[in-house]
Order: sequence, then structure tokens, then C-alpha cells
Amino acid sequence: MPDTSTRPQTAAATADAGESVPLLTIDGSRATIRLNRPQHLNRLHPEDVAELSRHFAQIEQDRSIRVVVLTGTGRVFGAGYHLGELAEQRKNTDTTAVNDGPYQDTAFERMCDALEDLRAPTICRLNGSVYGGATDVALCCDFRVGVDTCEMFMPASRLGLHYYRRGIVRYASRLGVGAAKKLFLTAQTIKAPEMLRIGYLDEVVPAAELDATVDQLADILAAQAPVAVEGMKRSINEYGRQAFDHEGVNARHAQSLRSEDILEGVTAWHEKRKPVFQGR
Repeated sequence: MPDTSTRPQTAAATADAGESVPLLTIDGSRATIRLNRPQHLNRLHPEDVAELSRHFAQIEQDRSIRVVVLTGTGRVFGAGYHLGELAEQRKNTDTTAVNDGPYQDTAFERMCDALEDLRAPTICRLNGSVYGGATDVALCCDFRVGVDTCEMFMPASRLGLHYYRRGIVRYASRLGVGAAKKLFLTAQTIKAPEMLRIGYLDEVVPAAELDATVDQLADILAAQAPVAVEGMKRSINEYGRQAFDHEGVNARHAQSLRSEDILEGVTAWHEKRKPVFQGR
């Protein structure tokens, strides 16, 4: 689908084509968010994190959006969080509060959690390599499709950083304990075939096939029943982070049985046609 919106956009989305905070475009049922600092390999600054959070909030409220694609401008998907900002956090950290007080999550952590918890299914279109905190941003997405030249590394141990809780949970639950240890503890670079093998990438394609592959997956996801998709995504995410809500799962199951979507789905099945779901 083209990156053109059918609805009014934020100021950032209508900004000049130069480097900027992440851009949001909406085309029918698909929203696309593009990291847009190619000269800095799409390094994330505090203002980028804030803009991403605003985009996620807008998407969450717009029930007509059924799939989200996250990608980057240029040859790299993302170079992670600005190390200068990380150093500033260290300088401003109250050591006593960290050791003795309740943990205070950062804006970056909250942004990642909001992406993982988005109602609509998400695809990370990895137009290139991914490093540092951007590896967790991609991992927050439900699917990752990458070019065959991409690579990744997580330098936390090289920087002296213990990663935040839900980032650790995402790595260990989605990639396995062994892969998480290798990536976090060695800070080694791995390339596309290994990224595919450990499950970081769902599909690896030549650059010329990236758009068609992502478009096909986005169209498939957007065509499914939204009530069922949203509920099952939430339930699976809860299970993955060992926070399975049995009553919540039962309630979502019951909601799907009461929905108009299930009537349309069953009718379309018998009539041998594609269903047209309304998300109700």
C-alpha cells in the first residue's frame, strides 16, 4: 500500500522530507510509522520516543486501523537509543533511590510496552540492520520481516547496562533463554540467517521483495476478524510474559462468541466467500 494518508495527520507527518521525529501515515485500515533520522541511522532521541508514544495512542483509539507497519528511512532500521541521553540518565540518577526505592520505568520502556500492547497486529519492516534498543522496539512487534543483508547486536553488557525487565522478558520468552543469553551477555553481532534461525526474524527476503512481502502479510492480517485478533494477541502476549489471565481469556472467548464478526465469518465460510468483518 502507498504511504499516503486518507486522514488529517500530525504536524510531524506533514513535515519536510528531511530528518524528523517518526512519521505516521494512514491508508485505509493500515497505519505505517517510519523512523526518519537516516543520517544518524535512525537513532532514537527523547523527542522520537515521545512522538512514537503519541502515534501509538492515536492508533489505539482509531478502531478502523487493523494493522500497523513500523519501518525506517535509509539503510538501517534503527541504531538504538541515543547514548548521550543514556549517560545523562546515569548522571541524574539518585543512587539511593535506585537501590532502596521503587523502580521507575523510563519513557523508552513505556513506549516499547505500548507498542507491544497495541490492539492491532504489528509488523516490523526491517529495511536494514538493527542495533541496541531498536532491537527491542522491533521485538515488540508481532512479526518481523527483514532484508537478507541485515544484522543485529545488543551491546548492553559492553556498555555496563542491565536491561529493563520487560525487555529481558521479551528476549527470553520470544527467542529462548539460550539465544537471549548469547545476545545480551556476549554483545556479538549476528547476521540475517542466524536472526531467522533463533526466531528474531519471521522471514528474510531480498531487498527487492521486502515491500511485496510486507504488503501481503499486512493484507492478510487486516482481513481477519478484529475482535478475535485483538483478544488472541493480548492473551498470547500475557502468556509469553508469564502473566496469563485465565478469566480474561475466558471473557475474550465469550466476547467473540457474541460478536457480529463470528456470524459473518461462519456465514462466509458456508457461502464460500471472503468475510467482511466490521470489528463488532
